Amino acid sequence: MSQMITVGKEILRISPKNACHIEYSYNGGRSWLLRYIGTTAGQFKDLQVVGNEIIALTDKGTFYSKNQGRSWLFRGR
Repeated sequence: MSQMITVGKEILRISPKNACHIEYSYNGGRSWLLRYIGTTAGQFKDLQVVGNEIIALTDKGTFYSKNQGRSWLFRGR
């Protein structure tokens, strides 16, 4: 797993300033914008693309997103 992944034409990463946030870049990482600003999933540890989902390991368990990290649903511990 990784703290930075490629999803389509975007790069997603765990924010280096706040591990509860996901950031994205559409220009190869030259600039970053916030995509997810929540606490429901907790602090992100790792990200991985599996099929049409993004899987995240967090301090609250395993979460998944089907909308490029805009929202996260609990999968289990």
